[in-house]
This record gives sequence, structure tokens and C-alpha cells, in this order.
Amino acid sequence: MNSISDNRRRVLCAALAIPAWGWGLAQAAGGAGALQLVAPFDAATWAQLRQNGPRPAAYVFTATYCSTCPAVFEQLHAHIEAAGARVPLVAVVMDAQGERVLAHARHYQGVTQLYAFSGFAPEIRRAIDPKWRNITPYVVLIDRRGGEQRCLGAPAPALLQAWLR
Repeated sequence: MNSISDNRRRVLCAALAIPAWGWGLAQAAGGAGALQLVAPFDAATWAQLRQNGPRPAAYVFTATYCSTCPAVFEQLHAHIEAAGARVPLVAVVMDAQGERVLAHARHYQGVTQLYAFSGFAPEIRRAIDPKWRNITPYVVLIDRRGGEQRCLGAPAPALLQAWLR
């Protein structure tokens, strides 16, 4: 269970003029980079983020056992910093629930928001991409106009360059 209730989080976000999806950014800015909240990610979350979430943004769907995921987070974080951009780097952990995700946060360099699957995993994956076969890291880059680029593993340099234009 989250340490802060959803209602309290919404009130805090409203008071601080932070969109609810930006809580991780506020936590990172105000908490010396240490994220302390894991938001639930269910079948409806992806649609809400695609419609109302930040742009541009990077979403990495990961698992705690993924050996190549930390390198992808490092690559994305380095690219975002080199571009001088304030772009959310979001980790969506598929195999740990709630606060247990925080034990793995050190593997996700530069992450600004942590989510954990909450619900029936196949339904959640189908909402993200019906063709996705549960292989990690699965990366979705959303550009300024809402266009999406998806890839398994590390994004190609050309894809990264086009993403933040």
C-alpha cells in the first residue's frame, strides 16, 4: 500500500501545482533524488498517461530480474541530460507490487516516477501493446506531439535524436 493515500496525494499535488502524474518529479526535486512513492499501474493507467501525461516522456517497462534494464535507464538518462531537457523517465515495474519496488529503484538511474503493475498482468500488457510479449526492457518514447516510438531493449541513437526534437 502506498505511504500516502491517493486523495492526500491529489491534494498535495494540487496545492503544489503539480499534476498527479508529476509526483515523482516533485519527490525527486524535493527529496534529494530519492523517490518514496510507487503509483499503481493498472489497465487504465496507460490510456490516462497517453492522453494527459507529460510530453515528451520515456516509459520503460521493466522487471526486477531484467539484467539489461539498468543499462537502458542509464542510456536514456544520459541522453535526456545531454539534451538539457526536463523529461520524465518513468519505470513501470511488472513483477513487484507497491513499496517493494523501491528496493530496486537504484537500478533505474534518472527515474522520475515509479509505477508497479496492479491487477491482472496480461490485461495490463494488452492495454499497453497487444503485440508485446512480456519481454523487457520494453521502451515507449512519447514525443512533444504525442507520437510514440516503441522498441525492445535500448533505443537506437537515431530514434533518441528524433524523439526530443
